[in-house]
Amino acid sequence: MAEQQLLSTLQAVNHSASFNRWAGFKVTHAAAGESELRMDWRKDDMGQYAGYLHAGMIGAMLDTACGYAAATVAGRVLASHFSVNCLSPAVGHSFVARGRVVKAGRKQVFANAELFAEQENGELTLVATGNAILVPVEGSLNP
Repeated sequence: MAEQQLLSTLQAVNHSASFNRWAGFKVTHAAAGESELRMDWRKDDMGQYAGYLHAGMIGAMLDTACGYAAATVAGRVLASHFSVNCLSPAVGHSFVARGRVVKAGRKQVFANAELFAEQENGELTLVATGNAILVPVEGSLNP
């Protein structure tokens, strides 16, 4: 599938997910085995008690980036295992998650992702990483 078609397909899938719409996830890049998401920070409903991006939102972005990267090579997938490593407080104007397929097999796809906090000047700081094992499932990737 061509990159523009992959991007359009993932954007449609993303838009069909109510959580992703609420969170404001935007798919900004898709290629074979790759994905990128962006999300703008909303102080009123995304923070934890100390004012940083909530770990649940961190996990959601990493999981979604891994899933979308896997979907570019395996079609529709579900996560069977997922882990997150929080490296530093997630503070930024917006956040960027980049997913990448490490290895794709018939029954499992291994992917990892990095989450960056973006400052208003465009500087990116790595704040978290994630790994996922995804399982291809029946059905079309199209929503």
